[in-house]
Amino acid sequence: MIEMVIEQRRRDLGGGFEVGRVLPIAKRRMVGPFVFFDHMGPLDLAPGVDRSLDVRPHPHIGLSTVTYLFAGEVMHRDSLGYEQAIRPQEVNWMTAGRGITHSERLERARLQGDHLHGVQAWVALPTEHEETAPSFSNYSGSDLPQWNEAGVVGQLIAGSAYGLTASATTHSPLFYAHLNMASGATAEIPGGHRERALYIATGAVELDGERYEPGKMLVLASIASRVLALEQSSVMVLGGEPVGERYIYWNFVSSSKDRLAQAASDWKAGRMKLPDADNLEFIPLPDGPMPTFR
Repeated sequence: MIEMVIEQRRRDLGGGFEVGRVLPIAKRRMVGPFVFFDHMGPLDLAPGVDRSLDVRPHPHIGLSTVTYLFAGEVMHRDSLGYEQAIRPQEVNWMTAGRGITHSERLERARLQGDHLHGVQAWVALPTEHEETAPSFSNYSGSDLPQWNEAGVVGQLIAGSAYGLTASATTHSPLFYAHLNMASGATAEIPGGHRERALYIATGAVELDGERYEPGKMLVLASIASRVLALEQSSVMVLGGEPVGERYIYWNFVSSSKDRLAQAASDWKAGRMKLPDADNLEFIPLPDGPMPTFR
């Protein structure tokens, strides 16, 4: 039932802001269309936190970013003109398509301190939609169906599962949900897709008679399965249909190596528009040559 266990690797995004990088790894590039998965925090931020922890304006192509917080607040600004605070149990869904730039700033933390905890995932776009027009939406309330049953409080973030459908516009079949599980509660992991996974954000769970703790992603076989919470636990379940091989360079995702090179060239040459409300600085293209793709 469990095909692989992936352990998060700690990565410093700058200024001491660490995340747990889960996807991709060399042996598992994607789960369905999910090509990237970062666990942010938990991190306590004191008032006046340094601006070096902000994520300055940077570009994306060929994907949708999906930001979901358990706690805290992050301010999003993008090149389409959107300015939106990301808050707990809401979803910021940004489709980069042919190109978008955005920043993520810790403005509330600077004013009053904060406790930041959440997940950012990237969903690769199908080949026919990789160059779609960029877009941004914030979803909350009834856009994200919730349920409460037998010790499990669930929220559907995207796609269809548990007999429900979330409002976010997706470009390929997928599901993505957050389950808050009381100790002793069990939950179904949705089936019906070729690739599925479960990520433990907090607590501890049992699957196939084994105990698993935070920071682990369990990549599952396609048959139905259930997970048992051994203590109060917060888990993410996700999966979907594969969209084909994808290459990643920095913040760019594409089925084409040449398209990645073009995006890198465009960013280096200043041909990608910065957010109007945040255009005084940006993250430069990494130094060195483009990586060799497999």
